[in-house]
Order: sequence, then structure tokens, then C-alpha cells
Amino acid sequence: MSRTKRVVLLDYGSGNVHSAAKALERAGAEVQVTSDRAAALEADGLVVPGVGAFKAVMDQLRAVRGDEVIDRRLAGGRPVLGICVGMQVLFERGVERGVDTEGLGEWPGVVTELPATVLPHMGWNTVEPDGGSVLFDGIEDERFYFVHSFAAQEWHLDVMPPFPAPRLTWADHGGRFLAAVENGPLSATQFHPEKSSDAGIRLLANWLGSLR
Repeated sequence: MSRTKRVVLLDYGSGNVHSAAKALERAGAEVQVTSDRAAALEADGLVVPGVGAFKAVMDQLRAVRGDEVIDRRLAGGRPVLGICVGMQVLFERGVERGVDTEGLGEWPGVVTELPATVLPHMGWNTVEPDGGSVLFDGIEDERFYFVHSFAAQEWHLDVMPPFPAPRLTWADHGGRFLAAVENGPLSATQFHPEKSSDAGIRLLANWLGSLR
């Protein structure tokens, strides 16, 4: 019988921490909501939520040294999951309404406004998972809940063997954008699993199952 995975939900002043914590618990995790550096480094998995503007999220992350925690975990191959703006800040930069902000730089690329006539992109949408996706195993045809106006719309990271190629999941709202990325220990979703009913819980359970 596998042991319960310990997950820290990084509490830095942004994001649906309580609904995300409940969803992670439903998925089978032991959850701690905290900004404590030691706890975040030692947990089996770290979840980085994010709601609001790219710059505000980056400012709040840096205020609790969350950027250092994420970087240290990834340097040691320790799993991290970003959600919504918590995914966006993993890219090099975000440009929102003329404000150009440096991101965490874990992935190359720029987060920009979706080329859609109706924004924000709010509600349920289908996704196109890559073959072999761990996150979407068994839920490839489900819908997930999005609330955003900005996203990464291109992917530029080339990975050479023996490292596995990233698994990219796309969605469409006025144009294609990245709905999720699985890249070694670093995974992220643009949608909100905690608002995506049973499919979101299954996705979180799939992520928990990948933790060692």
C-alpha cells in the first residue's frame, strides 16, 4: 500500500489556496498550506497556485522567496505543480496591458493576451493532451475549467536525449495556447483542477501518483 503523499500548497498571498487544498485532500494528499521554506523544500510535492496579474504574483512570490524554493526543488528533481498564473510565471516573461515582467524563467517564452474576441476565457473547455501524458491519463476527453485572459501560446524548449521530451497539452480560445505542460519534475496547468469537478480531482490524483 502506497503511503500518503505530503504536499505543500505555497501560501504567498495569491490563489485559491483553500479550494485547492480541499481538492488535493480529495485526491488523497496530506496538505499543508504554508509559506515556510523548510516545509516547502521537504514536501513530496509543491503546488504553486496563482490568481490575478502576472506582476502581482511575481512580486508576492519573491516576497516570500518562493522563487528560490521552486528553483531549489527543481534543481534537486523534486516535483512542482503550477496552477493558472502559477503556470504562467514559470515562463521567462509576462506582458499584460503594457507591463513587461520578468518571470521565473524555468521555461523559455512569453505569456501574452489571447487573440480572442471574448475575454476572459471563462468556463469549461476541452484539451488536447500529448500522447503518454501522466496528468491526463484516463481523462483525455474530459473538460476543464479555465479563467484567464493571458497564456503561453508557443513552446520553444528543445530537450535532447537522454532526457524525455516534454508532454504538451493544448486548448483553443481564439487561437491555440498551452493548457498544461509536463516537463520532468515540473508540471503546470493553465486551468483550475480544483474547479474542474471529478476530472480535476483525477488529474491531481494522477500527479500525486507520480510523486516518489
